[in-house]
Amino acid sequence: MKSVIQRVTKASVTIEGEKVADIKNGLLILLGIVSEDEQADITWLSNKITNLRIFSDENDVMNRSLKDANGEVIVVSQFTLQASTKKGNRPSYIKAAKPDIAIPLYEAFVKQIELDLGKPVQTGRFGADMQVELINDGPVTIIIDTKSKI
Repeated sequence: MKSVIQRVTKASVTIEGEKVADIKNGLLILLGIVSEDEQADITWLSNKITNLRIFSDENDVMNRSLKDANGEVIVVSQFTLQASTKKGNRPSYIKAAKPDIAIPLYEAFVKQIELDLGKPVQTGRFGADMQVELINDGPVTIIIDTKSKI
């Protein structure tokens, strides 16, 4: 499971002209899933993200977590995070999990983030053509891959 986490002051997801998600301060999480991902990846990644100290404290030092900052979250599925660019100029997405595997894992991740955060999170729509807007705060962008969580 690979994620790109962006600290935002504003983010939204629009599908076919309809805004389906809209947050202020918090995180926009792009999530790419592979077939080998399992509940242990979900649990570990959710815990890591919700406790990652990337929000500023009263001294303007990144020392507060998403929980501490009472931040909001949008989770967007993004199979292109699993792209391989080793050969040629057309990315291969063969590593990305097929929908029958990816959808339940995506939904389980969203539920786990909600549990760990203690409140609902917003989402894009799996498989949809989405327009994602954001104002990256900092900018702070962090990539986490559960396959390299040493």
